Amino acid sequence: MATFERDDISISYDTHGDGFPVLLIAPGGMRSAAAVWHNMPLNPIEQLSPSYRVVAMDQRNAGSSAAPITADDGWATYTTDQLALLDHLGIDQFHVVGMCIGGSYIAALIKAAPERVRSAVVMQTIGVDENRNAFYEMFDSWAADIKGDHPEVDEATWASFRSNMYDAEPFLFTAGDADVAAMATPLLLLMGNDLYHPESSSRRWAELSPNATLIEEWKEEPARGEAIAAMDAFLASNTP
Repeated sequence: MATFERDDISISYDTHGDGFPVLLIAPGGMRSAAAVWHNMPLNPIEQLSPSYRVVAMDQRNAGSSAAPITADDGWATYTTDQLALLDHLGIDQFHVVGMCIGGSYIAALIKAAPERVRSAVVMQTIGVDENRNAFYEMFDSWAADIKGDHPEVDEATWASFRSNMYDAEPFLFTAGDADVAAMATPLLLLMGNDLYHPESSSRRWAELSPNATLIEEWKEEPARGEAIAAMDAFLASNTP
């Protein structure tokens, strides 16, 4: 993988193919890394690289990326990384495709830079629906794995970071009803249906956003093939 260095932050990424840029935000929660795509029912690296310039990144402190841990870290920290990487690559406008935690990151990107996001494909977004403890446990498991790399970080800092991420009240953590209703960005939403990816979050996003399409079934054939065709057509229709 290539590496983008910014201050004391190191972001690993790969690019695949040529054409209009597509940023990929992988599933995996706090372990969101490009390699996770290869274990998913729909792998946009394989599907999109023949037609687009696909940028697949490891989020900070996941995969091969590394960064300090601070008490102020939160969703905006990751949005800054994502936009900084695109700036580094000379990319202004782009599509974004994300899964799992990628849904919340995408909502944050649209809020931060709506003029840059041409369209977004969101697969089984995470969301809040009587499941907050599951996100705390996921964060704690990830933190336990990397604490050895950050001996300087005390427990109060870890707790503040976790709170910034998962104490948030909006149903997408990064966006609530008013934010989602204001999103003019074209959206293709592939529904979730489990603890971390509640069906309610996908449906609520689709119902509130003025330019959103919801696909309910997409993981198994023949629905998977139909969803891939829908994604291809959606991205093509929103490519300048």
